Amino acid sequence: MKTNILIVMTDTFRTSHIGCYGSRKVHTPNIDAFAAGATRFTRAYPESLPTIPVRRALHTGRRAYPFRNYKPVKWDIVYLPGWQGMDNDEDTLAENLAAAGYHTGFVTDTLPYFAPGFNFQRGFWQWEYIRGQQQDRWRSPFSVPAERLARYAAIAELPKDIHSLVPYHLANTAHVRDESDTSTARTFRWAMNFLEDNVAGQPFYLLVDCFDPHEPWEAPENYYRMYGDPNYRERRIVHCGYGPAQRFGYTHGEIAYVEAQYCGLCSLVDAWFGKLLIRLDQLGLSRNTAVFFISDHGTNFCDNPRNVIGKPDDAMYPGVVHLPFIARLPGQADPASCSEFVYNIDLVATVYELAGVSSRQGIDGRSLMPLLAGQGSWTRRDYVTSRYNHSLVYVDDRTHLLTNVDAHPQESFDLECDLACRNPLPESETASRLKLAWQRLLDDARGDMPDYRVMKQTDAIGQKRGKWEK
Repeated sequence: MKTNILIVMTDTFRTSHIGCYGSRKVHTPNIDAFAAGATRFTRAYPESLPTIPVRRALHTGRRAYPFRNYKPVKWDIVYLPGWQGMDNDEDTLAENLAAAGYHTGFVTDTLPYFAPGFNFQRGFWQWEYIRGQQQDRWRSPFSVPAERLARYAAIAELPKDIHSLVPYHLANTAHVRDESDTSTARTFRWAMNFLEDNVAGQPFYLLVDCFDPHEPWEAPENYYRMYGDPNYRERRIVHCGYGPAQRFGYTHGEIAYVEAQYCGLCSLVDAWFGKLLIRLDQLGLSRNTAVFFISDHGTNFCDNPRNVIGKPDDAMYPGVVHLPFIARLPGQADPASCSEFVYNIDLVATVYELAGVSSRQGIDGRSLMPLLAGQGSWTRRDYVTSRYNHSLVYVDDRTHLLTNVDAHPQESFDLECDLACRNPLPESETASRLKLAWQRLLDDARGDMPDYRVMKQTDAIGQKRGKWEK
């Protein structure tokens, strides 16, 4: 019998906030229990980021880096290089698995998937978009009572634009009374129903893409109280500004509040991930299902040299680019840890090998089967590269380096003595390390780095948003 495939993708889940990766603060018992019978990768990175570039790579197995042929999409909510749907002419993992006899399923509450013409549902026999996350154009922001809007007046654009994130978030969550009403719960329930309905439909491929713990950071009250002050009286910030915290005037109490909400969402995802695995066991599917848990990227909570909160593109510190990535093959019972450099797209290559299927157009990732099961040979990577907007990150055994598409060095860190990247190297040392890093960044880009900083951008209703300037 062919192996079933279950992938659980989360958004903005930091490794530092998972118990099996060393967290002593955040409660993630179900992910930890899963890792106790799985392989935990300790140096996993996104080949590009943020949300949509990651998912383009996950659905195709090919790098979005370095963002060639960027085509902004009308009526979208984000305009960044690489942020676009899949080309109609490129094949996808789901299409190739469906053609090989897999029953394919996809459920997500990740709003950016919903943009017109993105086509990420291609190849899935069953798929469902769970509404209500972020500024999903689902329920009317004009329905939110003025007194509720006033409680959340922490974002500058709130009184200026009723169509911004906070009003939509408040409208879309007005029905939430407890965790069972959250989009996270609804996403995982759909996944459990898929398993129940398709016990007789094996082999299956199920992709569960959960947007939490991404902003808006507002956990169910019982999850927030696990980490936060129940008597908190400062601003209710559900989506912080991106950059040095002092730029936004955030107090220590407000930052603690934001992170407590984030931690609560981490535990919420953990709880429902656990329910999904329990249902997999109850249905007798665990013995023939490969399960993968991964995130697209993380975020910052001021634990970096510039006191940055959030994930601006020029702050790709470990909190953002160090991914949780855990893989369990059928029959695995003991924990394992792997410190090889791996990319998120290696997951796609692994699924292709497990299914005995190939992409007609080829893929860029490498199968992890040599590391997971000792099948075949693994060629060690010496480094990884990634791009986010106009910024680049390079990581090897010695160096974590931040630069941009002009090869202007920003910061570098010596990983032999500063794994957390708290102490930037002197400018002269950064310039020295940039030489090798830039050559490898260009090699991975196949010769040149696309530059979109002078491209004019317009918003969803066609109004000029200005342009990126060099």
